[in-house]
Amino acid sequence: MKNVLLGCLSFLGATVLAKAPSGLYREEETVGEFSPLNDIKEKENRESVVIPIHSASEKRLGRAIKRSQDFLLGEQNQDGYWIGELEANTTLTSEYIMFRQYMGIRDKDKERKAVKTLKNTQQVDGGWNIYYGGPSDLSTTIEAYFAMKLSGVSPEDPSMEKARVFILQNGGVLKSRVFTRIFLALFGEYPWSALPTMPVELMLLPNFAYINIYEFSSWSRSVIVPLLIINAKRPVHPLDQSVGVQELYVEPEGERDYSMPTDGFKLSWKNFFIYFDSVLKIAGKIPWNPFRKAGMKKAEEWVLEHQDDSGDWGGIIPAMMNSIIALKCLGYDQNNPIIQKGFQAIENFGIEDRETLSLQSCISPVWDTAICMNALKESNLPADHPKLVKAGEWMLDKQVNKRGDWSVKNPNAEPGGWAFEFVNEFYPDNDDTAEVLLALSQIDFKDKEKAKSEMDRAFKWLMSMQSENGGWGAFDKDNTKKVLNEIPFADLESLLDPPTSDVTSRILLMLGEFGYDQNFPPAKAAIDFLKGTQEYDGAWYGRWGVNYIYGTFLALVGLKAIGEDMNQGYIQKTVNWLKTHQNEDGGWGETCESYRDPSLRGQGKSTASQTAWALLGLLAAGENNSFFVKRGVEYLLRNQNSDGTWDEAEYTGTGFPKYFFIKYHMYRNNFPLLALSRFKRLTNNLV
Repeated sequence: MKNVLLGCLSFLGATVLAKAPSGLYREEETVGEFSPLNDIKEKENRESVVIPIHSASEKRLGRAIKRSQDFLLGEQNQDGYWIGELEANTTLTSEYIMFRQYMGIRDKDKERKAVKTLKNTQQVDGGWNIYYGGPSDLSTTIEAYFAMKLSGVSPEDPSMEKARVFILQNGGVLKSRVFTRIFLALFGEYPWSALPTMPVELMLLPNFAYINIYEFSSWSRSVIVPLLIINAKRPVHPLDQSVGVQELYVEPEGERDYSMPTDGFKLSWKNFFIYFDSVLKIAGKIPWNPFRKAGMKKAEEWVLEHQDDSGDWGGIIPAMMNSIIALKCLGYDQNNPIIQKGFQAIENFGIEDRETLSLQSCISPVWDTAICMNALKESNLPADHPKLVKAGEWMLDKQVNKRGDWSVKNPNAEPGGWAFEFVNEFYPDNDDTAEVLLALSQIDFKDKEKAKSEMDRAFKWLMSMQSENGGWGAFDKDNTKKVLNEIPFADLESLLDPPTSDVTSRILLMLGEFGYDQNFPPAKAAIDFLKGTQEYDGAWYGRWGVNYIYGTFLALVGLKAIGEDMNQGYIQKTVNWLKTHQNEDGGWGETCESYRDPSLRGQGKSTASQTAWALLGLLAAGENNSFFVKRGVEYLLRNQNSDGTWDEAEYTGTGFPKYFFIKYHMYRNNFPLLALSRFKRLTNNLV
């Protein structure tokens, strides 16, 4: 009955919008209810609203596309790839200072620059946030304070005093995240015994066991395995008392309660794992550990085997830092080539100038290049354009040719995907592989047979990575044991890589572009998966981009490409959702806070990337000449800079929902070019 009612409401909403193209709708505070605003003519009289629907000509649109196209072509590296900064919060910059201090490789100049970055990004309330415009975060602030103190900043410095007040007002160290407390434990500022137990014997559990390291996501695995070694060794780098951070505890030393809060006396997996952690802590005190040595040996072998030739581990900074610390715990010398390669890999992730230094969590050349190629091709760049061909050849050279961790659950498939970074042989990415295949399929290669052979191999690998529920995750297959996110160690709620609507939709888009339709079994299963993950109001959750605008746009373009009838009720409900969330300036935006508070979905300051996503979704639904699309296009034209770029301070990429966000510096330029170019191709009309 509920589905019938929702279908009727959706149909009614679609009919009203279709009959009243000059009206604009918005979502009221009551969830799921919609009401009309005043007529557009009234809105045009408001000084705050600019709706010059017919003020821009096709020539103006063409100029904007050409400016954007020229800018992106000028940004291409001489080797053929594109790459933009992957900006994140200050946590990694703080941990970089702590890591160097722990490893005994301090660099005063780098510390000075990192401290300058931290001071420049401190908020008025004394804390540091995790995304632009967001509230201050306790753990991020504790790490910044500790890093600055290690670098010699006096506790009496105004920035330190403000940070200390914020930390104590928000609960102090005992309220911080697990990873923050691990860094404090490395320096003796938090007891190892109070941290959630992660026994190294976990390495000995067979792959068929319900819990084993391959039931964690790829990123968790690359971080956790070296942490198992560190947790077993419990190293402490001694600090002078003057640079400790005991002042960040609210409670005096003898009155601190390090126990993990439970859900009371109710039966829950959270409580089970907390009580089980207590048992493990007791067992850990017993001198006889018959499996400890074997577990340590296997963990060491795993870490050594998983270092890429470039020195990276997992393509992410936390895994790289943890692996080096773990090897030091095992007695590896600082000058060991493995350690030295690891050091250099970390340095390659730094963004440094004369005054500041910050660290990226990872780097994204394959991802950035594929999106730029698709945007440029949509902008009518010929398939044999030298820069596109060069990018395609660079991409073919980056194809993964070795069996990685994915093969544990997918043993019969041959390798063939692409990773996110320059090098990440163990973790090719389903999302990247689909985007790369879309890009390569449009290039006129000189050696067509070779290109086709490599693409066929990648396609087969990607199809083999589909999960049983019909969707695709980012790196893993059938990584769906939700109970693992209940273990005390998992306070970021991100130990898993389950299939998501955004990744699945991109693969549907690729399948459609390759000529497949709904009758292709993987596509049929993927469509069913998408229908099952649609939200009550028509939107889709965005796992890897902020947030519902991202998931929704990808669902629409994927469903359109695979041949779904876009007039169906469930799709028109989605179209209505996008329309009702257009801002008064014509753009779209969504705050990162929508992950914590879903009532904020689709709400936020307009951004270039999110406006482009919404436009692409509406264009896929056949709204080429709608009022809403024209206003969105006008927003992009009006806000383009003279050099062809767009400004965007907001973070619109997602690492871990609620906890870690990313600003892809390429998004604000390549997605608007893609949207404007597609609009021009589909309409050839005035804006």
